Amino acid sequence: MAVQNRGMAIGCLIIAMALWGSSFIALKLAFGELPPLWVIFGRMAFGSLVFLLAWRWRGRLDYRPGDWKYLIGLAACEPCLYFIFEALALQRTSASQAGMITALLPLLVAMGAFLFLRERVSRTTLAGFLLAVVGAVWLSLAGEVDDHAPAPLLGNFFEFLAMLCATGYTLLLKHLSTRYSAFMLTAMQAFIGALFFLPLAALTEPMPASISPLGLGAVFYLGVVVTVGAYGLYNFGVSHLPASQASGFINLIPVFTLIFAVLLLGESLTLVQMLAVALVFAGVGLSQWRSAPPAPAGILD
Repeated sequence: MAVQNRGMAIGCLIIAMALWGSSFIALKLAFGELPPLWVIFGRMAFGSLVFLLAWRWRGRLDYRPGDWKYLIGLAACEPCLYFIFEALALQRTSASQAGMITALLPLLVAMGAFLFLRERVSRTTLAGFLLAVVGAVWLSLAGEVDDHAPAPLLGNFFEFLAMLCATGYTLLLKHLSTRYSAFMLTAMQAFIGALFFLPLAALTEPMPASISPLGLGAVFYLGVVVTVGAYGLYNFGVSHLPASQASGFINLIPVFTLIFAVLLLGESLTLVQMLAVALVFAGVGLSQWRSAPPAPAGILD
């Protein structure tokens, strides 16, 4: 049963990475028609509606005194601060360069999991992480210069801040996943995100008078498929794998982003990019190789 759950968790994480990879393209399309904060509110609102309709399948809820600070911290990291920094990043840098920064997340999570969750990180796992990071950086650097990156240095800095938020989110998620279902945690993110971004969007920029079907479809996709699907699958995967291992799959995001760009935008892969893609997959595979059962995770308290 443990092997089956592990295989299912790995499959869920791969699908989640594919959905997150596609979200960069959807965000670029949505930002072309709507102010960023309205895009983020829209995806949170669509996601909240889905969770309300499916509330009967919410799963376990074992609240314990003091959990409120972890739950608030989880939502503050993602979606609140994370999406603000990501929106600022994507307005200033290219998707490929943002993908390069996301490659740092597994190492940040591994360090955090070692410090706060008492997870041991094997040399094989660390070697796989480093290999995947090299591949992801290589992949990003091999891409052509994006004309829509007016301030890449500042944009990459905002993306790094987003990765720090994602690190806190993953560690808190691992701590809470033993008492709350993936559905409950993902739904809470969507509800809090919608309440958080609505006043921010209303105070910053007016809602556009008209939205094209493409723009509306991009926001709907981000809310229903990415927010509900990707976060739900990722939360399930993290609940069945050590946080340091689950985060290793983040290196697949720039790979899937490039694949979707080829399929949907007609871009082509160079030989160097294909080699970099292979290196990322090899690194993720190596990071999942285990010769012994992982040590039990500790707690944050």
